[in-house]
Amino acid sequence: MKKINFEPDVPAQIRAIPQHVALQANENPPVLRTHDRFCERIDDVDFHPAWHNLMRTSIEHGLHNLPWAEPAEGAHSARAAMMMLMSQIEQGHTCPISMTYSAVPALRKEANLAKAWEPRLRSLIYDSRSRPVKDKLGALVGMAMTEKQGGSDVRANVTRAERDGEGYRITGHKWFCSAPMCDAFLVLAQAQGGLTCFLLPRWHEGERNGFHLQRLKAKLGNRSNASSEVEFDRAWAWRVGEEGRGVPTIIEMVQHTRLDCVIGSSAIMRQALVQAIHHARGRSAFGKLLVDQTLMQAVLTDLALESEAATLLMMRLARAFDHEREFARLTTAVAKYWICKRAPAMVNECLECLGGNGYVEESLMPRLYREAPLNSIWEGSGNVICLDIQRTIQKSPESLEALLSELDLTRGQNETLDALVDSIGMQVTFTQEAEARRLAETLALALQASLIIQHSPEYAAQAFCATRLEGHGGKSYGILPPGVPRLKIIDRAWTGV
Repeated sequence: MKKINFEPDVPAQIRAIPQHVALQANENPPVLRTHDRFCERIDDVDFHPAWHNLMRTSIEHGLHNLPWAEPAEGAHSARAAMMMLMSQIEQGHTCPISMTYSAVPALRKEANLAKAWEPRLRSLIYDSRSRPVKDKLGALVGMAMTEKQGGSDVRANVTRAERDGEGYRITGHKWFCSAPMCDAFLVLAQAQGGLTCFLLPRWHEGERNGFHLQRLKAKLGNRSNASSEVEFDRAWAWRVGEEGRGVPTIIEMVQHTRLDCVIGSSAIMRQALVQAIHHARGRSAFGKLLVDQTLMQAVLTDLALESEAATLLMMRLARAFDHEREFARLTTAVAKYWICKRAPAMVNECLECLGGNGYVEESLMPRLYREAPLNSIWEGSGNVICLDIQRTIQKSPESLEALLSELDLTRGQNETLDALVDSIGMQVTFTQEAEARRLAETLALALQASLIIQHSPEYAAQAFCATRLEGHGGKSYGILPPGVPRLKIIDRAWTGV
């Protein structure tokens, strides 16, 4: 298989996006327009030009389609690296980018649909116009799964699908439909054969489909992105996969969006860390730069270790999406649970490093703080993910074997890690539902420790294992054992070398 050609100027182009563009996109949230001046339903959402600027940049660089447009070795890793950069600038716009990227594996279950839609999903042209997809230069796909009575329990969905010739008519509602200006949506509805997946376009046969936006959510964060409540009034849709196989059909999409949750949280952690180190390097208090004060050094060192371990696990997971299906099957849930769970606490600590300056809106920190909890909720909150981990191990024991094979790569390099890995089999056997979080945490920490031993300097690996595995850390950031080279770890986090 050929290797992906990762153009060296791509990161520079992404980094060149000014931060005020992200600020404008969040200070000017989308506006719903249900009707036009003639009282005709249009169900449109207006976005600030800054949003379109961000969307155009991400699409021109293939963040929505790279592994499908160029299916080469390293494609998912290259995309993850670019998503990491773009997500540090602004996360809201990456929602439709992520959903479009994730929709392709599901659409490929229906060859005719894939043939009709993939050319525009592979396009590098951002076309925000609301019109039939055949008249557009590029397209985006969203998803609408959850309903108000069930949430993550999609089997409780009541939206129904009735056969109509070669398609179906969808009637019902969805409680969360993000990026509602996408050109089509993967939807779950109850057909005669049970819960089924459908592709529901915004337009059908040149007319607006029965897709009606009710309102936009007023959210804690992610304000640049529109999240809506939607009703379907006999909306036309095509079936994707077999009737009654809605969840298995959609699971491929869920795996990919969960990967992007991990990327997004890793990006937030990295951006928050950079803001904290930058402040400490320039701010003086009590006659010394903050970065020269040993207690602040301890905090920044601990934060740097957290961010590095998150990034390593995220990139290892992205690599697995190329050709390591079993490893990705389990590790996606493990990484999604742990990294997305750690992000809010880390952002809080980074904000505190800036003091009062981190609490005012002129700082980037409030936006990061509001954004940080989202990825731990999207595509399954903590308990849902932990139950998925248990089910995956039970149904696909080979996925656990693949994870353990990864951990064997560092066998003998840290006694505490070896003992932790040896305990996993016992934990898997005896873990009850109420203890599922303990198992998820064990798997995540073991993976992070193994990866940091493999890829980071020995001093960083020793510090991580000492604080995360050996009991020399604390329940808050900044508690380190003696001898940790604090400035070396901080400088490495700052310079990247």
